[in-house]
Amino acid sequence: MSMPRVLVIDDNPSVATALEILFSLHEMQVEHAATPDAGVRRVERGDIDLVIQDMNFESDYTSGDEGVELFHRLRAVSPDLPIILLTAWTQLEHAVALSKAGAADYLSKPWDDNKLVASALTLIELHDLQRAATRQRTNRRERQERLARHYNLRGFVFVDEVTEQAVNLACQVAKSPLPILIQGESGVGKDLLAELIHRNSAVSHGPLISLNCGAIPEDMLESELFGAEAGAFKGVARSRGGKLEAADCGTLVLEDIAQLSIGNQAKLLRVIETGRFTRLGSNRERHAAFRVITTSNADLQQLVAQGLFRQDLLYRLNGVTVELAPLRQRHDDIVPLAKSFLTHEKSLSTAAEDALRRSPWHGNVRELRSTIQRACVLAQGSVIEIEHLMLPANAGILGTGEPDADSIRHALSKHRGVIAQAAAELGLSRQALYRRMDLYGIAKPQ
Repeated sequence: MSMPRVLVIDDNPSVATALEILFSLHEMQVEHAATPDAGVRRVERGDIDLVIQDMNFESDYTSGDEGVELFHRLRAVSPDLPIILLTAWTQLEHAVALSKAGAADYLSKPWDDNKLVASALTLIELHDLQRAATRQRTNRRERQERLARHYNLRGFVFVDEVTEQAVNLACQVAKSPLPILIQGESGVGKDLLAELIHRNSAVSHGPLISLNCGAIPEDMLESELFGAEAGAFKGVARSRGGKLEAADCGTLVLEDIAQLSIGNQAKLLRVIETGRFTRLGSNRERHAAFRVITTSNADLQQLVAQGLFRQDLLYRLNGVTVELAPLRQRHDDIVPLAKSFLTHEKSLSTAAEDALRRSPWHGNVRELRSTIQRACVLAQGSVIEIEHLMLPANAGILGTGEPDADSIRHALSKHRGVIAQAAAELGLSRQALYRRMDLYGIAKPQ
């Protein structure tokens, strides 16, 4: 790894020499620019990690205005580059003003070596993290743009890398005939992911038929699925086909598949294996060909162990399993999703966006959508503020500065186990993050 590069912009060569000696003891390389123009040109070439600049460059000119002008020129060239100001007490007012404008730190001459080195090391580390985060955001945006070019993602809003992984897997297997099982908590958007898979499948020209197994009484579910002949049971005056026939040459989505009874599971297994079935009250065998997508918010493997779900059916349904994470683990999705639910004339204030990010969203995307729809009605003006969101009193649990175990796991996964980057996102020091990992029993990355 190359040594950090510090640019000293000062017309006094002895200052540059002193800083070069000081920083070399801490494995930092120093370059010197004697004039503001030379300093700006060097920053334009790149590869500078930190700038230390003087506030005056003419012996008879002590107002600090030159330093102010230089600072703004450097900011225009490299907005994120950390800058430390070396000031005389007479220029302290300028230094404070520039700190508010984005200067990273200011020290008076003569400086304290220990303070200057500590500030420089901290700023360089933070700058490295910022650059790494910027690269990650750029790479993520490019990956998602490629996904959007190759697949029809219409209607599926996501930014977070965790969601991106699920969408990418779903798109990869969409063209195959394999059955797909989508697992995730209630309200995470499993139905929308199923629609995305259908739109990108080989049967996208065919119908998309959904059946919520948990929303229909058990005594009616069989007729909804298989169809029924007239007189098959009380209330059936004429023959009608079921969801299986309607899904022919298309996709059948069985939502909440865990609610299917053992008896209907056996019948569904036969259909999936052979494509053949009979309507209730009929002996005539029918045939349908369709892609099967199932969704569940339950652990089907655990239900198998409990004898509540057939192992052989599970084998047939989970050709590929796609996990859709809860919204609390997809922090970067929260605001984009919220904006997608806004009416055209409404917008979110910065404070409202922050409050949305802090909420745990136990009801996931469904709860978020209801919250935004309600806020759009309550907000009289065009801007939605925190009070319009009417978040529960305990909704700020993630905003107290104390991340929960899910937040820590998400940050570690997002940054591939790099503790410094995960800690920076969570607003913690590395030591504080380690303590919380021990508290929650989260293993340290290898």
